[in-house]
Amino acid sequence: MPTDSTLLRNWRRWESGESRPDDFYAPIIAAAFDTVTAAFFPKSRPNRDDELLSATGMDTLEFIGRLRMSDVSAATLDAIRITAERLCCEYPYADPHSLHSEGTAWLRRITSLLDGRLTLAQHREILVLAGWVALLVGCVDYDLGRRTSAEATRRAACSLGHEADHPEIIGWGAEMSAWFALTQGNYRGAIEAADNALDPSRSLGVGVQLAAQRAKAWARIGDRAEVERALGTGRAILERLEPPINLDNHFVVDPQKFDFYAMDCCRVAGEDKLAETYAREVIRNSTRADGTIRNPMRVSEAHLTLAVVAVRNRDLELAVDEGMRAFSGKRRSLPSLMWIAGEAAREIIERFPCDPRTRIYLDQLRSLSPE
Repeated sequence: MPTDSTLLRNWRRWESGESRPDDFYAPIIAAAFDTVTAAFFPKSRPNRDDELLSATGMDTLEFIGRLRMSDVSAATLDAIRITAERLCCEYPYADPHSLHSEGTAWLRRITSLLDGRLTLAQHREILVLAGWVALLVGCVDYDLGRRTSAEATRRAACSLGHEADHPEIIGWGAEMSAWFALTQGNYRGAIEAADNALDPSRSLGVGVQLAAQRAKAWARIGDRAEVERALGTGRAILERLEPPINLDNHFVVDPQKFDFYAMDCCRVAGEDKLAETYAREVIRNSTRADGTIRNPMRVSEAHLTLAVVAVRNRDLELAVDEGMRAFSGKRRSLPSLMWIAGEAAREIIERFPCDPRTRIYLDQLRSLSPE
């Protein structure tokens, strides 16, 4: 058994780095500290041969070389970038079931690359690409009425955004949270979600959308001053942004999209003429020269806005007709559509409670249900 003086002498050598505990002392120290001993002691001092080898820089060069090695080619990353962009551009009109399946499959492929050898830059880019696709899948989940899955995917996207230190992905995750809260009638929750992410997003496109969701929530609470303040914030951010390259990408905000948000706020606030003007502009900007619809979900909400304006003008026939147009679109965001259509229903019932045409509208609204 070693004496106290021997143990003290050895301890000083271990602590200074002259040597490391051998197999006899290591478990004793581990038991004393209840941890792994290696973490408490520096590596033994290198001998002169080690010092000479280190002086040549060979170890450092090898380490840096390994950081630059990758199993993923530039062509593979290019293909993933193109695919992620395409998926985000197809969101407004693609069949949601097909888009969800393809998005989920690509999300698996992208994240599987993290198990291979990557450069540091590639590692971050793959996290970012996975974050964008996860946001897309979460949006489609919610469109299909899958609230639980949508929230789980949204949280996963936020986690990827934080890991990649990507403020725009983090911001869109918060915007989705505000959107979810809005369509579920949780207006204070929507404002809180938007407020928490707005300041870091004031130089980003998502900042416009966060401000817009905030305005929509305040409109339903009934605070016009806050509505104007939120819309003003959104316009100010939008004016500072560079013109977007690809307006088809769902995660790009442009002036046309902002008109869509302003339309909603004006309708709720009772500014009927302005709401109608915005609605017709939304329909015009969403319609191609050949008559096909570029953004069917925006057009559906624009028709519902026209329905509300019509019923306030005591024109039930036109109101029901506009409502039927809103329901006819194949590409739907079910929670958003039912939310706005429900608001229109309250306006119709208030003014024409016993009219058979009111029953037609309500029956069509009830037929909308999660698949």
